[in-house]
Amino acid sequence: MRRYWLGAILILIPAAAMALGVGDTVSSVQVRDANNNPAWIPDIGGKVLSLFYTDPDVKDQNEKFREELKAENFDKNKYRGIGVANLKDTWKPNFIIRKIIRGKMEKFKSLILTDTDHTLKNKWNLGDCNEKDVVIIIGKDKKVKYFKPGPMSEADRKKAMQIVKDLLK
Repeated sequence: MRRYWLGAILILIPAAAMALGVGDTVSSVQVRDANNNPAWIPDIGGKVLSLFYTDPDVKDQNEKFREELKAENFDKNKYRGIGVANLKDTWKPNFIIRKIIRGKMEKFKSLILTDTDHTLKNKWNLGDCNEKDVVIIIGKDKKVKYFKPGPMSEADRKKAMQIVKDLLK
C-alpha cells in the first residue's frame, strides 16, 4: 500500500511543477479570432501584456481589475490588454459567444481572441481553467510576472496593478 501512495505522489509532483508560474517564459500561441480564423497572440516580447484567459460562464469574475486597468489609460505603444475566451469549458454555443465578442471589441476597441480546444491552456500549462478567469501579466522579456487563476481580491488587484506600473517605468 505504501508503494501505491509513493507512486501516486511521485506522479503528482511533476504535474504540479509543470503549471505556469511567475518567472516562466511564454511564447505566442495560435488560437482563433472572433470570426474563428487563426490568430496569434500579439505583442509578446514587444509590450507589457495583461492577458485574461476567461471561461465565458464567469466572464465578470475579474471585471473590476479590467476596469481599473482601462482607467489607467496606459501608453498603447508600451502596454496591451488581451482577452482570450476559453470556449472549450463553456456550455454556451461558440457562435453566440463570438457574436458577443465582436460587439465588445467594437464597443471597447479591444482585442478578444478565442481558444476552442485548450490550445493556450495546454501550451502555457495553465491548469484547471473551468469556471475561472485567469489573469496573467507578461513583461517585455516574455516572462510571467503575475499569475492568478480565479477571482482576484482587492490585495491581488493592487499587487497586479503595481506590477504593471513597475514594468512600464
